[in-house]
Amino acid sequence: MIGVAAVVFSLWLLFREVRGLSFTDVEASILAISSGRWMLAILSTLVAYMALAWYDRIALSHLGFKLPWGFISAVSFTTYALSHNIGMSMFSGAMVRYRAYSTKGLTLSEVGVLVAFCSFTFALGTALLGGLVFVIEPNILARLFHLSDTSVRLIGCGLLAFVALYVIGSALNLRPLQIGTFKLVYPRLNITMRQLIAGPLELLGAAGIIYCALPVTDNPGFLIILGVFLASFSAALLSHAPGGLGVLELVFVTALPDIAKADILAALLVFRLLYLIAPLAFGIIAVILFERSRLAKATDPKAAG
Repeated sequence: MIGVAAVVFSLWLLFREVRGLSFTDVEASILAISSGRWMLAILSTLVAYMALAWYDRIALSHLGFKLPWGFISAVSFTTYALSHNIGMSMFSGAMVRYRAYSTKGLTLSEVGVLVAFCSFTFALGTALLGGLVFVIEPNILARLFHLSDTSVRLIGCGLLAFVALYVIGSALNLRPLQIGTFKLVYPRLNITMRQLIAGPLELLGAAGIIYCALPVTDNPGFLIILGVFLASFSAALLSHAPGGLGVLELVFVTALPDIAKADILAALLVFRLLYLIAPLAFGIIAVILFERSRLAKATDPKAAG
């Protein structure tokens, strides 16, 4: 219900921003994207999903499991293809992962740790990149909120300090940090360092799709696009809006007033096609094939014997 409400409200605000814009304008912007930029956008998508598969592999290493890369990649791809579109990724992703990883011996509680670990890897990557972007380009948040450069830089330093404390806690093998019901267990340092690479890599790939789909003229640069993407994607996840529908578009249109709205919407349509819709189609096929194979094994008299 929260997700649906977020979609309706965001689309209403977005409609107010893009009134007078026709589908023909957006179509012309999509057709203006060169084949080279399309290839770069597709490559960025592959980088993002490879990093997401690395999330799972790192979490499994933390739990002491060693599974084939192919299996992990298939589970991760299917998980994120569905959860990104459905919303409530902590729950929808957990269901898909449990169905798959339970066949490899993981218990429900271990899958829960894996899901939380992957979510924290994403948060860590967001904090690291967000901190760097806010320190280097503090005017990004000023595009959305009335904040001074000093305030934004302080927020960035706070995010970087959080990341630094996490690394120090891991390096010193400190006891788990407990805040109320929240418990942060520091992993081994080599696991932490892999988190610090995988998290930003996925976000850089995802933001790269939009950057490559935007026109070269009036493009504010990758760092600005990355900062706006981090803000919009985080807002989309917090809203639980399926696929961040309306939320992503609203934040981008608001934060990039110097770029034609048709070009922004065209770039976000490309992002949705490559990062959300196409993976969803393949993910549904993967789930059907997986469940069909499990059903075949369950009904096979030889397997039962």
